[in-house]
Amino acid sequence: MAEIVNLRRARKQRARQDAEKQAQQNRISFGRTKAERSQTEAERDKAARGLEGHLLPGADPEPKPEPKP
Repeated sequence: MAEIVNLRRARKQRARQDAEKQAQQNRISFGRTKAERSQTEAERDKAARGLEGHLLPGADPEPKPEPKP
């Protein structure tokens, strides 16, 4: 015979598992020290400056799309 499953308990268990997965993601995303956040921001800024440094003088950094007739 098949095992009898209480659907209410199964839903609650599934909700707990989903909440734990979300908590794990949040720990990774937001569980960083101020020094780590500032280091990441500094690296991002340096990369952006390096990219801008390679642009030709007078060149438009984002070309505008031509209007379609």
